[in-house]
Amino acid sequence: LPPFFPLEMLFSLRDPVDKMAVGKNKRISKGKKGGKKKATDPFAKKDWYDIKAPSSFNVRNVGKTLVSRTSGTKIASDALKGRVFEVSLADLQKNEEDAYRKIRLRVEDVQGRNCLTNFWGMDFTTDKLRSLVRKWQTLIEAHVDVKTTDGYTLRLFCISFTKKRQGQIKRTCYAQSSQIRQIRKKMTDIMTREASSVDLKDLVSKFIPEAIGKDIEKACQGIYPLQNTYIRKVKILRTPKFDLTKLMDVHGDYSEEVGAKIDRPAAPAAEEAPAA
Repeated sequence: LPPFFPLEMLFSLRDPVDKMAVGKNKRISKGKKGGKKKATDPFAKKDWYDIKAPSSFNVRNVGKTLVSRTSGTKIASDALKGRVFEVSLADLQKNEEDAYRKIRLRVEDVQGRNCLTNFWGMDFTTDKLRSLVRKWQTLIEAHVDVKTTDGYTLRLFCISFTKKRQGQIKRTCYAQSSQIRQIRKKMTDIMTREASSVDLKDLVSKFIPEAIGKDIEKACQGIYPLQNTYIRKVKILRTPKFDLTKLMDVHGDYSEEVGAKIDRPAAPAAEEAPAA
């Protein structure tokens, strides 16, 4: 080695382990960060809540929903508000003929263990919609934005099909473009008239028996005969400010179900110990 080569460098090259600082590399001695967590049941910290449908429907108990219990700043009722449930109208009305229609219900308020919902939209099942579309006829669709008397802005979608006139031999029943425009105008006028003159509760009552579709068919009879006329979809675009009294009107005779009180039986008197 040259005379100017420092001895400290020689030792560091030969044995780097000797110079390692004690306690610097702490992760070697420990396992993975955080260690193994205890396997806990996630359902132990959750509660079941009942979903209540508005009074427009025959069946009020829709089902149950799960939510984490209130802990710290996370409140259970806040987690429930705004949840949307999609339910078949057949289940709400106990009528299998309405199975093709899906109703959306949104949680507006939580009282006790009950979630009070309100109407949040309507749709058709895909299979029903596909079964209506056939050859040799004209499909006519229209949509319109309407505002109800209680401040809800909805978008209604209507669908209809032309049908053969009585005693018609011709295979097809196509409507002319001018007739389609006239029918579409009638559709939008009737939907606007029916929806803007009532509140949301009454409008839902019109959707269930398909009253608007029947009115459109009757009004368009002079232009071209129609069949399978439905309000196929309803979207809620804007809602008014939440009002609890209006929600309670929608739920009608709703009363919170409370369990009956049961008297606890008195503890049996301790038997006297026999005298020694």
